[in-house]
Amino acid sequence: MPKRTPLYEEHIKLGAKIVDFAGFEMPVQYAGVMEEHNAVRNHAGLFDVSHMGEFEFTGSEALAFLNHLTANDVGKLTDGMAQYSLLCHSNGGIVDDILVYRKTAEHFVMVVNAANIEKDWNWVQQHATSSTQYAIRNISDEICLLALQGPKAIEMMQRLSDQKISELKSFRFAIGSVAGQNDCWIARTGYTGEDGVEIFCKNSQAPLIWQAILKSGAKPTGLGARDTLRLEARLSLYGHEINDETNPLEAGLAWVVKLDKKDFIGKKAIQKVKEEGLKRQIVGFKMLDKAIPRQGYPIVEEKNPVGVVTSGTFSPTLSVGIGLGYVPTHLSAIGTKFKIDIRSNLKLGEVVAMPFYKRK
Repeated sequence: MPKRTPLYEEHIKLGAKIVDFAGFEMPVQYAGVMEEHNAVRNHAGLFDVSHMGEFEFTGSEALAFLNHLTANDVGKLTDGMAQYSLLCHSNGGIVDDILVYRKTAEHFVMVVNAANIEKDWNWVQQHATSSTQYAIRNISDEICLLALQGPKAIEMMQRLSDQKISELKSFRFAIGSVAGQNDCWIARTGYTGEDGVEIFCKNSQAPLIWQAILKSGAKPTGLGARDTLRLEARLSLYGHEINDETNPLEAGLAWVVKLDKKDFIGKKAIQKVKEEGLKRQIVGFKMLDKAIPRQGYPIVEEKNPVGVVTSGTFSPTLSVGIGLGYVPTHLSAIGTKFKIDIRSNLKLGEVVAMPFYKRK
């Protein structure tokens, strides 16, 4: 039976189209994907992303344990900072892409993808030692996560919070009130390519915060627009660009992997890939022919399938079909053309600079 977030009734009231996503009944759209996408690009959109998972790490050795688990360097964080990172298998494959938030030197929260909560939790526990100097807790069912994204998002949040939101730098967070609800974490993070915040609150606080943000002018936005927005911003989605088999280097995530760090799970395997060189890599492409690429479509060179589309859509901002996909390295340069096999019709695409969209 699918789970529901504490905002499910709010979505029903707004007439949302509900779909099963990662075991949750989630709003895929309200007024329509295109309208919601444009609202985020031009104004502000509000997302319920409470299906995401949260794990809490506490204690004097929490930092050392997290640094062993993750590819980025958690030691670089100070209080009130967030960091994008990866959990990797010992063979270098990606368990999940995550965010790590540091409240204090002995209190961290890791945010994981909804579809991977159980897998990630088992993986973290599997690597935990019997040390009494740190504790881990799966707090996914206790936390609601809302994302307010768009050029007007900061202005809106500033009016609703007692914190100086406009002074928060990217990947920083403050703890304070939102719409009169206390102890919320307000982070200048997001998954849309726009400025904005993500708000962590207790389940009981979520409906009031949701209603207050909508009242201030934000448009309710579903997972459909979340996907088109993240794709335009060239942000990876687990199960598409990255999975248990992909390594971070071919996925364009070398910047996340700190190979100069003492040791972390997967380090040796990733180092080996770096030394041997990549056989394939992720590229962004736009369609030159009128067509929309989709996940799983073959990428073709001289009638031979040589790669695969990982994500594709019609870009509402650029008004053209765009996609991400893996190709052999000789096809990865900007300006390279190849065909996409779209239901047995070969359509021309061209590798372009990433991201597709960058806010001004």
